[in-house]
Amino acid sequence: MGRPKYKVDDWVEVLGIDEILATLDGDGCLDGMPFMPEMTQFCGQRFQVYKSAHKGCDTVFPVRSRRFDDAVHLRTRCDGHGHAGCQARCLLYWKTAWLKRVNGPAPAPPPNSAAVGAHARPTSAPKEARMDLARLLESTIARYEQGVPVFRCQATQLPYAGREVKWWDVRQYLADYLSGNVGLRTIFRGAVFAAFQTTVNLVPGVGRPMRWLYNSFRWLWRGAKYPRSTGTIPVGAPTPTACLNLQPGETVRVKSHDEILKTVSVASKNRGMWWDAECVPYCGGTYRVLARVDKIIEEKHGRMVEMKNPCIILEGVVCKGRYSDYRMFCPRELYPYWREIWLERVEPADLDGGAPACAGTSQERPVASSATAG
Repeated sequence: MGRPKYKVDDWVEVLGIDEILATLDGDGCLDGMPFMPEMTQFCGQRFQVYKSAHKGCDTVFPVRSRRFDDAVHLRTRCDGHGHAGCQARCLLYWKTAWLKRVNGPAPAPPPNSAAVGAHARPTSAPKEARMDLARLLESTIARYEQGVPVFRCQATQLPYAGREVKWWDVRQYLADYLSGNVGLRTIFRGAVFAAFQTTVNLVPGVGRPMRWLYNSFRWLWRGAKYPRSTGTIPVGAPTPTACLNLQPGETVRVKSHDEILKTVSVASKNRGMWWDAECVPYCGGTYRVLARVDKIIEEKHGRMVEMKNPCIILEGVVCKGRYSDYRMFCPRELYPYWREIWLERVEPADLDGGAPACAGTSQERPVASSATAG
């Protein structure tokens, strides 16, 4: 795991669709990584590399991290249109074979020009290409089980597109730094937390004093409050709920860590939804609602899961892999899901006809876990 081919902020251009199709096998994959229909809209466009994708967290066979060859993340997310409207909005993986290096953004077209995107231009793809657009769309469904589609996407296929990397393999952290994914301060904070967490796990009876020590001196590394504190509600007991009918564009404030812990069980769950340590740095912050989420593809089995009570995702609020065991500094930046009881409205909704009614507030079956579940 050496220096990645592309570093953060390098400029690249996505190849034309025919050129990319020529790289794919019969399942629409390159080295086990699917190229998905949602990605075709970006063909011919130029982007700066957002993150090196030399590794990523495996949410199919957790808890572990996978190593990937020749892949990056751009500022592009899956809109789910090729996967029955999945709303997870995953950051897309781009194999470097689907990109070419360029010197900067594309020049502005002349006024009144009828410029055509490179993705629409014919290319010199070999006639023996094993994939076309129709088959690419068909490849999003791996099979049917009792009439229910089992989807194939980058998230479900990650274990098969990479090799396991151990948490103690320091080469991954060197690649994190050399690629520009994380800075030295972030690596230092991660090392401090890992040292505290390892001590808590290995030495009986030191949990409370170690948490106090961490919280007392966190100003030294400018970190959040100790993130792996658990709730107080017994497992099996009802957890509280709230109905705010939050809508995209509204402004909300994330409640304090202590307030949220009062709404989750000792297993860190609220009605089946995991409260994760990666959410702690956002406590007390103010953000805009990006979307309400009521259906996602569950990576472990590939089937669409519908939530009884929609969850909320917030603009710019993503998992940074700062406190995740065995997959520190994962660059996937998944959106955590937020219960409305963890949020409070700052600005009232401005909706014609009012917001939709909330679903029932009874105990919810654990059909979906947080995107950052540990």
